[in-house]
Amino acid sequence: MDWNGKNVLVYGAGRSGIGAAGLLWRLGANTILYDENANLDIEELLGKLVDTPGVSVILGPVQEEILESLDLVVLSPGVPLDIPGVLALKERGLPIIGEVELAFSVEKGRLLAVTGTNGKTTTTSLLGKIMADSGTETFVVGNIGNAYTGEVLKTNASSVTVAEISSFQLETIRKFHPVVSAILNITPDHLNRHHTMEEYVRVKELVAVNQTKYDVCVLNYEDPYLREFGESKCPARVVWFSSKRELPEGLFLRDGEIIVRENGEERSLLRTDELILIGLHNYENVMAAAAVALAAGADFAGVAESCKSFHPVEHRIEFVEEKKGVAWYNDSKGTNPDAAIKGIEAMSRPTLLIAGGYDKRSDYRDWILSFDGRVKYLVLEGETRMDIRNTAISCGFPEERIVLFENMHEACDFCRDHAASGDAVLLSPACASWGEFPNYEVRGERFKAYVREEIE
Repeated sequence: MDWNGKNVLVYGAGRSGIGAAGLLWRLGANTILYDENANLDIEELLGKLVDTPGVSVILGPVQEEILESLDLVVLSPGVPLDIPGVLALKERGLPIIGEVELAFSVEKGRLLAVTGTNGKTTTTSLLGKIMADSGTETFVVGNIGNAYTGEVLKTNASSVTVAEISSFQLETIRKFHPVVSAILNITPDHLNRHHTMEEYVRVKELVAVNQTKYDVCVLNYEDPYLREFGESKCPARVVWFSSKRELPEGLFLRDGEIIVRENGEERSLLRTDELILIGLHNYENVMAAAAVALAAGADFAGVAESCKSFHPVEHRIEFVEEKKGVAWYNDSKGTNPDAAIKGIEAMSRPTLLIAGGYDKRSDYRDWILSFDGRVKYLVLEGETRMDIRNTAISCGFPEERIVLFENMHEACDFCRDHAASGDAVLLSPACASWGEFPNYEVRGERFKAYVREEIE
């Protein structure tokens, strides 16, 4: 598409919106960065646009003449499709695309895309390392915190873009087309946005909607949604991975070893005790990243070596430090119950579990049932604390071992006072951070600062 001279409104002034506005300006579009929150600091926003001085900023209501002049709207992923402002733009017949669709429209290299409810960041980071270690110019972008629109102009015919893609980003794709995609798993999440599980599953599967039989889609055989998708609906060639059974084709775990079986022949990729990553969920992430990399042409031995030297990503069961015999872990990226199950399952000590946050209409029952005697105290804070408390009691968790606080600082103070040598304190909220914190990264950083006594 020729963007030169087009009048484009970028809806949402967060990280993705700023990236989209900057890219559009560089492509010659007449660009407006818009946010309906009139209380945002416009000077701060303009400071973030200093390298793209032609971008206009509008906060609050938009004048009718501006709306009438628009050719296109680029929607930031944090903006729901069903809010009044977006519905009004749709009623005008304006085309609406997302930030990743905009970026893909000017992508020059190959795109590898990773989605799923949990494990996206670890898998994307590992895949980026594998591809970079192979000598390929690699750009790691998307929901991982690096806007695709901010990197795409650097791509070239021989480069690879590795993108972590969320369901919010997939809602607004049109021609977005990875040569290799991966869906790691699908469990309930973001139902406040997607409303039904059926819609959430449909949106996740869109990562492969434009793929063909010449492309590859990597899927988790143990996920019932993905097994149905891979066996009946996926347009790409499917490569399976499994942590629970041997597969006739694909990657699987056998006796602590990751095996790759292809055309009836099998090779050992690595032993799990050679990895720095720990936990079954991480072995699944390694299999997925390796499958994508191998499908993209990476060398088998090189893939193994990259996996062995990969360190865990920040905020995902991240060891912070041990103080007075108490080990503190930051799992702030455990933003839904299924991710938080992985966090508590990784604990080998009696654990004081800090949880709670923004309400995404999640069901906490399976998470609480996964505690399996590991949780010494359930330390709850945030908007969801009463909902989690009531669910925990209904599941038989002792009420006297549930404590409620207004914020994470108070929760950390309680853990400092009540953890004994040999215990662990785990921040694994099972909830989003919004409300108390702008994102899970800030929540995790604040937690680490409390642990290190940088904040009293």
